[in-house]
Amino acid sequence: MAKIHLKNRFKGKLSACLGLLIGFCSITLQAETLRWQGSLEQGALLMGEIPAGYRASYNQQPLKVTAEGQFLLGLGREAASSIELIMTSPQGVETRAQFPVRKRQYNIQRIEGVPQKTVNPRAEDLARIRNDSALVKRARRDITESLDFLGGFQRPLEGPVTGVYGSQRFYNGVPKSPHYGVDYAAPTGALVMAPASGVVRLAHRDLFYSGGTLIVDHGHGLSSTFLHLSDILVEEGMRVERGKPIAKVGATGRATGPHLDWRMNWRQERIDPVLVLQALPAQ
Repeated sequence: MAKIHLKNRFKGKLSACLGLLIGFCSITLQAETLRWQGSLEQGALLMGEIPAGYRASYNQQPLKVTAEGQFLLGLGREAASSIELIMTSPQGVETRAQFPVRKRQYNIQRIEGVPQKTVNPRAEDLARIRNDSALVKRARRDITESLDFLGGFQRPLEGPVTGVYGSQRFYNGVPKSPHYGVDYAAPTGALVMAPASGVVRLAHRDLFYSGGTLIVDHGHGLSSTFLHLSDILVEEGMRVERGKPIAKVGATGRATGPHLDWRMNWRQERIDPVLVLQALPAQ
């Protein structure tokens, strides 16, 4: 295949695009264009658009592209300082485009009063934890054809933000994995609304760490997860619509008080729901 190194051939156009962190940008791709929607920073979700009929790949994996040329790409908490996207035209011409990724600074949080058994699980709990993990991975396994993500996202409830993506928490003085969601303070029983339409892939009332847990698939590998729920109002396999009630806030699992922990994944990458709201606002 012929290879076009876009970073050299279209340097001026590309540099102007990379200065934009939130919003839209476009760069020349032969006589066509590649358009980004989202932010080029760690934890972000990007939606790209290439000419119809083109293919795209990232990290040696093909990306699912709609008939109109749209595709999703998620960047993890520790994403590298640059990414490379490969686009292939219907005629087999391959274009490589490299983009710098902004590094973020994350907060450190210290939380006391968590039940010690959830900080350092007992040996008899480990089998349950492994089983819970397998259930969650299975719920996110399939990359479906659904286009629900195109309708955009809204907050699942209105309330003060008490926890942010990427922050690392110390439970009872013990350092744990970073926090991968956004926490909203709300009383037990407050309604949680679907932030976007989708299909329920997991509805479990008592996972070891996250308690009442719900996972909704929005298509193309993008999913929402809701933790610590006191009640789940939907069932696995059910379709939900944006803005409709799906669960109730609680304090189940490893939680010191009632709140909603909303997380999002693109495939297995954990991304920041706040950046998703900015990249794909509800239509």
